[in-house]
Amino acid sequence: MTELPLDAWTVGFVGLGLMGRPMARNLHRAGASLRIHNRSPGPVEALAADGMHPAPTPRAAAEGSDAVIVMVTDTAAVAAALHGPDGILAGIAGRPGMLVVDMGTTAVPDTRRFAAEVEAAGGLYVDAPVSGGEIGAREASLSIMAGGTPEAVERAMPLFRVLGRRVTHVGPVGAGQVAKSANQMIVGLTIGAVAEALALARAAGVDPARVRDALDGGFASSRVLDLHGGRMVEGRFEPGARATTQLKDMRQAEDLARSLGLDLPALSLNRGLYEKLVDLGDGGLDHSALIRLFEGER
Repeated sequence: MTELPLDAWTVGFVGLGLMGRPMARNLHRAGASLRIHNRSPGPVEALAADGMHPAPTPRAAAEGSDAVIVMVTDTAAVAAALHGPDGILAGIAGRPGMLVVDMGTTAVPDTRRFAAEVEAAGGLYVDAPVSGGEIGAREASLSIMAGGTPEAVERAMPLFRVLGRRVTHVGPVGAGQVAKSANQMIVGLTIGAVAEALALARAAGVDPARVRDALDGGFASSRVLDLHGGRMVEGRFEPGARATTQLKDMRQAEDLARSLGLDLPALSLNRGLYEKLVDLGDGGLDHSALIRLFEGER
């Protein structure tokens, strides 16, 4: 397959939240022409000032584009972007080979159904959720977990190379979302472990920042201890990834496990902690705010 340079691409981009905005900017800077849509107009207006083209509907974002990327909050939002007279499926009708890439975190059974719908319309579908948070989106250093046919994933590679540093073709449609569920389980459970460990240090009268430094480089060292542990120590909880999103992802992973007959008790316990944090009104904070449950702040 001959690969077009990115400045020959027109890309529809649906969903301009914490992750979508910097991802769209990176594609624009790389030379692609962007047709952008978001449910609220503010992000569209901001990016239009940079030279991107507003699209009033997901259908309008897809029409005339070589590919459309969907980066929205949850499975229901993906369904809304795809379906109806103003949806992406209407925008790709009659255009064989149109590429649709879902880069959010979407339930596996729905992902497979969405792919079947796009393929029935003549398009190619890739589920390509990402890890790396807002920082990774800004720095174009995301890890991308792709599910789809080899043809579809190869077609999407020029986009992925702009957006991330590591791209893994995990398997067929839905495999990317399975990998993302595993990722979110590990992130959520590790945040919980770091939060409890640093809360223990503080309660014992030891500086948690010094404890974090002492653990760095040992077997407990991790990106979560470094980045999220730093946020916990400093009490900085402006969202890179919101607690509500982490909760949604843990519920999604639990649903997948249940459908497979798996009992994952640590996942269930961790999901319950995030539910408590959100119920207390802290869902809009970064998921590292989980430490607030253990330090008497909530």
